[in-house]
Amino acid sequence: MFVLFIILVIAAAVMYAVARSGDNRGLKIGALGALIAGLFAGTASCVHVVSAYEVGVPVTFGKVGSPMSSGVNLTSPFTDVTTFSTRPVDLNLSDKDVVEVRSSQGGVMYAELTVKWAVTPAKAVELYRLAGSEDAIQQRLVFPDSREIVRNVFARHTSEEGYTSAREKINAEIGDLIRERLAPRGIDVTTVNLRNVKPSEKLQDQIDRKIQQQQATERATEAALTAKAEAERRRIEAEGIAKANRILNESLSDKVLTNQCIEAFREAAEKNPVYAVPCGSGSGNPLIVDSTRN
Repeated sequence: MFVLFIILVIAAAVMYAVARSGDNRGLKIGALGALIAGLFAGTASCVHVVSAYEVGVPVTFGKVGSPMSSGVNLTSPFTDVTTFSTRPVDLNLSDKDVVEVRSSQGGVMYAELTVKWAVTPAKAVELYRLAGSEDAIQQRLVFPDSREIVRNVFARHTSEEGYTSAREKINAEIGDLIRERLAPRGIDVTTVNLRNVKPSEKLQDQIDRKIQQQQATERATEAALTAKAEAERRRIEAEGIAKANRILNESLSDKVLTNQCIEAFREAAEKNPVYAVPCGSGSGNPLIVDSTRN
């Protein structure tokens, strides 16, 4: 725009000089129009508009100035302005960018996550010096640092913790470390979402074998507990029978046995006469019991 200003001013001066020498009114009007257009171009070259949700970094003759906020900003005609969006940007580490990690046991897994980050307006100048452009910020800073931190965090956990039991803890650790690494550089990390952790085929085979072994151990343990419970039940039952027999032996006498035998034969004689030798000891006389007489 400033170059256009110079050209229009020169054109206006030339047309005015020619018009003055030849007293050409048309050239004078053309010179005035070129001058007005040149002044407009010159004014426009000194004004830079920064859009909403953006921050500008002015560079004049290689010298970086202070960040420019949204709105109209007056600059030198020789100033170039590089803008950065302050809206959150998603870095998706998946598909071809999925992170291959190793657990503390050496198991290989593949982690997919999303890092949501945004430029801190007050540190746009530092980011310009580190990266130079918005795309370069993600490729040179957010992307490599995030991958490195993900690998380091998973290396401190076992495979089982990585894909099952400690997913939330690992996600929190990754988020805290990425924020700690990028915040001093002017990158505000708002969210880190560990979406999926997939074991490699070799690790999956090891997991399946471990699960099968655990299930076999659980079945063997359950069978042992069942056998132990059954043995205990039988022991208690045997002790009860033995105790009952002791009580019965202690309570029985010859007279009691004889009386029980008589009662039993009397019940049997209700249908048919019964001839028997009396129970108990001390008597050799036969006993006859029928339904009509005692």
